[in-house]
Amino acid sequence: MKIDKQNITAVVLAGGKGRRLEGQDKGLVLFKDKALIQHVIERIQPQVGNIIINANRNHETYERYGYLVLSDEMSDFQGPLSGFASAMKKVKTDYIITVPCDGPSLPLDLVSRLLSKLDKCSNIANCIAVAHDGERIQPVHALIPVGLLASLEKFLANGDRKIDLWYNNHELILADFSDHPNAFFNINKKEQLGEANR
Repeated sequence: MKIDKQNITAVVLAGGKGRRLEGQDKGLVLFKDKALIQHVIERIQPQVGNIIINANRNHETYERYGYLVLSDEMSDFQGPLSGFASAMKKVKTDYIITVPCDGPSLPLDLVSRLLSKLDKCSNIANCIAVAHDGERIQPVHALIPVGLLASLEKFLANGDRKIDLWYNNHELILADFSDHPNAFFNINKKEQLGEANR
């Protein structure tokens, strides 16, 4: 089944508290003279039809990138799944691709590789494709059918927040990125930022 990139919205996840970066808004932290989110947008934009930024603070700053900025509908920083759900309610496409705001080396073929795995799904409407770096799953690099919104809302309403547990309710298929293991490097700590900038 061929899915056009115009039918995919990228959801850039910038809604966290930045606890390990002393509370800084990670997406706006400078890396090589640009905000981390700018690196991510530049790499994902050619791969999709549209972009939404999921942020829970600094909306005006994020809006300068020219895309819709959405807060979590759930209060108090409930985690990535809350951002997924807020975006899935708003998008006009059949799919979202989720990416974190702090991964400046995002694969330039992330979407095409995830799409290529959908042929292996027994039921494409129930299938989530996720990146694997050769050692571990990268759960916030995922291609998700928007039709799974009702399932996600039910999961969140039950008080669950773990991505892996929700994925396990569906058919999960992995895309191998072991040839690009550093593509999923992300900046979570002040020391990592210093090292990366050096």
